[in-house]
Amino acid sequence: MAKVRKHAIAAGVAVATLLATPAIAAHADVSPQHQKSPAEIVAALDVKYQAAVKRNDAATMSRILTDDFVIVTGRGSVFTKADTVNDAKTQACAYKQQDEMPGTQKVRVFGHSTATVTALLWLKGSCLDGSTFDQKLWFSDTYVLRYGSWGYSFGQSSIHI
Repeated sequence: MAKVRKHAIAAGVAVATLLATPAIAAHADVSPQHQKSPAEIVAALDVKYQAAVKRNDAATMSRILTDDFVIVTGRGSVFTKADTVNDAKTQACAYKQQDEMPGTQKVRVFGHSTATVTALLWLKGSCLDGSTFDQKLWFSDTYVLRYGSWGYSFGQSSIHI
């Protein structure tokens, strides 16, 4: 279950110094008529991160996570970017569900360079150790804007509900 929690909370949603590897450009896919707000950008980035976890897409996860990323689970375990990306590379768990529940995502922007995402996440799947999971948990992900790109730097999740 520890492997599940670190993926979910790294869930994803939900961040590192982007000196070496910029995350997602702050204004990617923006038409001249509509520049996305920071809240819209971070909301989409968090959904993209959850989808990457679901696919065990280590490359996308690595781009979104900041180098100093840390996630703290509801049971107090702490995992780094390296831990999280390695689990995706080794496909420690396979996900049938790794999705934010519709209507639960809330993005709060603080100043020009910090935002948090809170949502209810549904996780379902199995791990190489033979364990299975089907649970929902609340998470809060912190994103920071550095050098023109948003990155996921800190996550924390509740114990499953």
